[in-house]
Amino acid sequence: MTVGARKRQLPLAYRLVALVLRPVLMRITRRDWRGLENIPAEGGFVVSPNHISYVDPLVFAHFMFDTGREAYFLGKESLFTIPGVGWVLRKCGQIPVYRNSLAAADAYRAAVEGVRQGKAVGIFPEGTITRDPDLWPMRGKTGAARVALETRCPLIPVAQWGAQEILSPYGHRPSLFPRKTMRMYAGPPVDLSDLYDRPIDTKVLREATDRLMDRITELLEVLREEKHPAERFDPRRHGVPEIGNPVRHDDIGRARRPVEPGDQDAS
Repeated sequence: MTVGARKRQLPLAYRLVALVLRPVLMRITRRDWRGLENIPAEGGFVVSPNHISYVDPLVFAHFMFDTGREAYFLGKESLFTIPGVGWVLRKCGQIPVYRNSLAAADAYRAAVEGVRQGKAVGIFPEGTITRDPDLWPMRGKTGAARVALETRCPLIPVAQWGAQEILSPYGHRPSLFPRKTMRMYAGPPVDLSDLYDRPIDTKVLREATDRLMDRITELLEVLREEKHPAERFDPRRHGVPEIGNPVRHDDIGRARRPVEPGDQDAS
């Protein structure tokens, strides 16, 4: 199937959003797309990038659109309550995630069904913008690995870097010019085949998730041209809330000071 044919099957709302946003992104950013050959040409799969900015979904969606495999995201439910935005997201086939509630299982089932329908399901495995002070991937949640193990589909790791220069974590003042370079690097599927015949329990999910985060981190080392920290940041160990804004300021690469504790994200 050709790229053009795949794109013609997009929901109408998705096509319209792409028609409006892609030319804007092409104008205000430079792009360094790598590893496009690792994106499956057909069939369902899970694709998982690191999370460094509110701008990430736009940049990542642009990357995936350019591969010919548009992404259908799991996104926090608050986005779906924004007038107009929520309507567009639903019409584009995006999937709301209801954190810390029984309804979170609906998002999981929707993601599994999306993969089985042949879609590229995008899941940010950290669940929120990384809490690591230097924006390295932090401890991942198990949702992406769970969907991949349940469906035995490819699990594609993606590293991204550059979106934080447009909008720093939890920042509110975008910086568009001079143009920033958005760097995306998709790696080969994470090998989970040795886990397929084991029960999908906490131990297996943690092993699969750690493999995913290791691959994302290795790809990010290439983009950043530097070595990652010896220990992956774990918000629970550092007493940092896992949802909500954990910072008092929006400076990048400086120490982050936690605000009032928030509820824990569900794995």
